[in-house]
Amino acid sequence: MKNILVPIGTSPDSHETLQYAVDFATQFSSEIYVMEVFSVSANAGTLSNVSGKITENSIERLKEIIEKVDAKDIVIKIATYNGGIVSGVKDIDKELGIDLIIISPKSNDIKEGLFLGNTSGKIVKQTNIPSLIVPKGSVFAPYKTILTAFKSGVLKRNRILIPLIQIKKKFSSVVNLLLVKTPGYTDADLKINTALMDISSQLTLTENATTYLGVLEHFQAQHPDLLCVFRRRRGFFKTLWEKNTISKEEFYSPVPVLVLSVKKD
Repeated sequence: MKNILVPIGTSPDSHETLQYAVDFATQFSSEIYVMEVFSVSANAGTLSNVSGKITENSIERLKEIIEKVDAKDIVIKIATYNGGIVSGVKDIDKELGIDLIIISPKSNDIKEGLFLGNTSGKIVKQTNIPSLIVPKGSVFAPYKTILTAFKSGVLKRNRILIPLIQIKKKFSSVVNLLLVKTPGYTDADLKINTALMDISSQLTLTENATTYLGVLEHFQAQHPDLLCVFRRRRGFFKTLWEKNTISKEEFYSPVPVLVLSVKKD
């Protein structure tokens, strides 16, 4: 993983997510790019330098956040973007080649109804870059056990697994597979990609109404340090394609979640 992107939101705890990203990046000798997105329309005002001033303020804010972090030997670079978050992430990816995006959920508070807010939800839904969703306040530690949950074992490309393979190799993680047979599954769904099988230690089959319910049923028994799922239009995050946010009724995880790129629909 050469380049890691950390979008910085308005949360006062943004430096905690960045610190987690730094500690993670030290394991792979990655470079980190922090980004903040702002939007200035053409008629935003009469000041010709309004965009420049906002960019300057954005950079100063990012510098303040970076100063709160123990960067160790990791290079942290700043990227700002005038426009929408999705187009900003895609443009930065096109320019730099982003291997992983590290973000935090909206809140850990059970009283807070949303797991991912509007911005983080858009990043997970509308980009095709692997994402690591890190619960607020998490301190990085090597992943000993990874639970990989899916409703179909079909992979469009083996390279989708690269982040998972890299993490497993780095930390000597045990990867356990959970294939959730949901209503309407086909025999083809039960055929698991050989590359995925090759990195796994255990396969569990279960039947549930949704993949997430299957995860809930088996989560406590496996006690994973990392949950790995696939981003796809009709898969784990089905409702993500209908709106930008994710409620905790739809999904919640107390451990980091690795979201891999699109599988075959």
